[in-house]
Amino acid sequence: MRLLLPLVLTVPLFLSGCAAPPPAANALSFDLTTTPEPTYSRERGSGFEPGAPRNAAGQPSFFTVDVPAEGNYRITATLGGPAASDTTVKAELRRLMLDSVQVPAGATQTRSFIVNVRTARIAAVPGIEAGIVKLKEPRETKDEIWAWDQRITLEINGSQPALRRLVIEPVQVPTIFLLGDSTVADQSREPYSSWGQMFTALFKPTVAVANHAQSGETFRDSLSRRRIDKILSELQPGDTVLMQFGHNDQKQQKDGSGNAETYKAELRTHAERILARGGVPVVMSSMERRNFDADGRLKPSLAEYADAARAVATDMKLAFIDLNGMSQAMYAALGTERSKAAHPVNNGKIDNTHHNNYGADQLARLVALGLRQAGVPVAAQLRDDLGPIDPSKPQPPEQYRVAASPGFTQQRPLGD
Repeated sequence: MRLLLPLVLTVPLFLSGCAAPPPAANALSFDLTTTPEPTYSRERGSGFEPGAPRNAAGQPSFFTVDVPAEGNYRITATLGGPAASDTTVKAELRRLMLDSVQVPAGATQTRSFIVNVRTARIAAVPGIEAGIVKLKEPRETKDEIWAWDQRITLEINGSQPALRRLVIEPVQVPTIFLLGDSTVADQSREPYSSWGQMFTALFKPTVAVANHAQSGETFRDSLSRRRIDKILSELQPGDTVLMQFGHNDQKQQKDGSGNAETYKAELRTHAERILARGGVPVVMSSMERRNFDADGRLKPSLAEYADAARAVATDMKLAFIDLNGMSQAMYAALGTERSKAAHPVNNGKIDNTHHNNYGADQLARLVALGLRQAGVPVAAQLRDDLGPIDPSKPQPPEQYRVAASPGFTQQRPLGD
């Protein structure tokens, strides 16, 4: 654990817009208008990551803060400045928190969001032995280390970003844990994205989203790498766990595991263990791959696993989100050509399994709809301004915009 150096600063706000509530006694407060700009170091415990300039149009920057422990933190951000501003904030590995917050010249606005921080250590709790998550080398230990390093890293982005002040404080709020494959997992570089990365922006600052999904994995991997153990070691009664596997279980059948029957057994094991800890398991069917026939009809490829997920949910009387069915309706509505807008193009070839920012955002909205339809209690924490969500009426891809993160990869995420 890195030591957290105390840094509590008094901050003169530019103008009174939306006044922030007074920070708690254990809060950390940062003035981001100081000169010279602080650069992150382990000794300082906070600062801007070296590289891009701060708050320059088209030049995203990253602000990192060491925190004393794993858990959930409320971030209160004061936005605005002398000129009109447009600020997008992402956390850790491109998890969308604030999307294009526009503030008039000479004004400020205060917005809050929740960031979940974790390490690979597994604490001993009843039924769970102490240990460590078996992270993938070097993917998680290097390229995705921001997701595991007991720091909060914020990406300050947007056409004209203006972030003046940050207040960071630990909070006790309900947590939604995500467990799944590459279509759920944080993707560290453009053009790839997942619904898990967009899901965070759909909630009020009263709930945390903890994304434990990983590319290329299965229910079998969740057990062997101890990802479910890590979740269970942190889960509090009433917390929610969304589980979405299928793509890789179908493609990576080995050692008698991965077929529809073992898939159901492994899903049941996960649900039983979550229930034993007082959690709320939510079963999800995997979204469909984009695959149309010559007549423009979608060709389903995951029906066996979607049926298996539904069967377990029905048998165990668990909440079920039919993302497979909803995604088929979305693709059908977009059609053969427009549906390409939901997928990245890499090396001149469209990836029909994984998604870009637009596709990930539309799927995240469908998951939110599924929470409401299934009556999952945490659905009450969804933002009030999401507007109508209908699988057969996706938002027009031509009108979708989100600030792109720096960094691009031609390496396809693991799994298919």
